Amino acid sequence: MFDEKELVAKIINGDLRAFEVLVKQYERLVYHVVNRIINNQEDTEDVCQEVFILVHKTLSKFRFESKLSTWIARIAYVTAINYLRKYRKISTTDSQIDQFHFTEENPQNLLTKKEESNYVNMLINQMPEHYRTVLTLYHLNEFSYQEIEEITKMPEGTVKSYLFRARKLLKEKLSVYLKKELL
Repeated sequence: MFDEKELVAKIINGDLRAFEVLVKQYERLVYHVVNRIINNQEDTEDVCQEVFILVHKTLSKFRFESKLSTWIARIAYVTAINYLRKYRKISTTDSQIDQFHFTEENPQNLLTKKEESNYVNMLINQMPEHYRTVLTLYHLNEFSYQEIEEITKMPEGTVKSYLFRARKLLKEKLSVYLKKELL
C-alpha cells in the first residue's frame, strides 16, 4: 500500500511518475464507475481519460477529508453523469426507473456464447443508471453506504433503496433463468 499523502504531494510538485502510480492504482475503479453509467466502450474510455485530467487539475484541492478513492470515484461519477446529460439526455425520475424492462433475450443462448458473469453483467447493464452505479460501487468497489452517499450525493436511504431494488431485480431475473434451466 502506498502513502496517499506522499503521493499527492509528489503529484502537486510535478512528479509525473507519481501521477502514473495514481492512475494505475485507480484506473479500474474509475473504469467500473464510468462504464456502469455510460455503457459504450469508446465513450467510457474518453470519459475515464477526462476523469484523470480533472483529478490532476484539482488534486491540490483534495484535503484528505475522505479517502482518495472516494474523492476520485466522486469525480468519475459526476463526470459520467455530466457526459450523459450533455450527450444523451438522461432522466432519473423514480417513476421512469421503476418502469424499465429487461429484454426477453433467451439466457440459454447467451450462456452458450458467453460465461455466466457476462450474462449477469448484461442484466446489470440493462438496469437504470442509478441501480448500476450503486451495485458497482457497493459490490465491485466495496464502498460503504456513507462513501456511496458522498460519491453520488444521494441520501443514504436512497442508496440502500436502490441497492435493494437492484438486487431484487437481479434475483428475479436470475430465478426465472434458473427455473428454465431446471426444466
